[in-house]
Amino acid sequence: MAEAYLIGRETRVLLRHYLEQGIAKSELARKLGLSRRTIHHLIATGQLERDLDQNPVQYTPRPAVAGKLEPFKPIIRARLEIYPELSGVRLYEEVKAAGYTGGYGQVKRFVATIRPAAAPEPVVRFETEPGKQAQVDFARFQLPWGVRYALVVVLGYSRLLWLRFYARQDMATLVRGLEECFAALAGVPHELLFDQMRAVVTKDLRLSGGGLLHNLEFLRFAHHWNFTPRVCRPYRAQTKGKVERPIRYVRENFIYGREFLGDADLNDQAIRWLERTANVRLHQTIQERPQDRFDRNERTLLRPLASRPYHSLLLKPEPARASNTAPSSPLVVVEKRSLAEYARLAGGAQ
Repeated sequence: MAEAYLIGRETRVLLRHYLEQGIAKSELARKLGLSRRTIHHLIATGQLERDLDQNPVQYTPRPAVAGKLEPFKPIIRARLEIYPELSGVRLYEEVKAAGYTGGYGQVKRFVATIRPAAAPEPVVRFETEPGKQAQVDFARFQLPWGVRYALVVVLGYSRLLWLRFYARQDMATLVRGLEECFAALAGVPHELLFDQMRAVVTKDLRLSGGGLLHNLEFLRFAHHWNFTPRVCRPYRAQTKGKVERPIRYVRENFIYGREFLGDADLNDQAIRWLERTANVRLHQTIQERPQDRFDRNERTLLRPLASRPYHSLLLKPEPARASNTAPSSPLVVVEKRSLAEYARLAGGAQ
């Protein structure tokens, strides 16, 4: 029954459907152009009972049509091998000059499929040796009794955090705060890495610019304490952040949701927070407690303290500022005397 093997899938589907509807085989033979013998053969051999969906329709692939870009693809490939970042517009101009008459869209789509993938930039964490470096910056906080500035110092190796709050952000405050930090650490890092801090420099010494590294007063201070001042490079998330992240940490974990009675209470709570929370937590980057890492590997590698505080002939001491709670005035007892008594004491009366 050669005819049975030539019947297509669509015809067999129709035949099975009509038979299920009860149409006579002779009528189906006329409707579908088949002989009754072929229909009986298909039924007897079970060809109409199998799941016809198991044999999906096979389509003949459409013959490839060479596009306008096809002759110029080798040019694009060769150019990208030498210059992987060459833009699609530039490549379009080059193949167009070579005779390509198609549009830019074809070039753009083809370039997207063959352009070499750029190697991911390696993440280099900005790590330093023990005792070598600390990062320094100011952070501004609005408190109920006024603006206060937190001087934040982070040791690069151990991530040990130090901070104090001050009423001003100027050179005198920076000098005073760093000396307090050195005393708390019982040593001096070899390098201090600063942000530009131009406002700190220009506010006191009226410099036109240049930052801390061009401030002779600060360079004398650095020489006195035997550290090298450096300025941060432009911000990169992989190589900087030891100060930026701790400032946010101070803002969210210490300042937020707490109440303070004044400047003294603010700094007292800050010291307790450093001792009980910030420096004894498990640091997610180093997977250690900063205090443990500092005590074990970094403390003894700091440079020794200067023999005396820094004395400046230019910087004025910080003026006394009223706090949020006015101190009680001391009681002064004035002894009252008669005018004759004053005259006698002055030698003008007998």
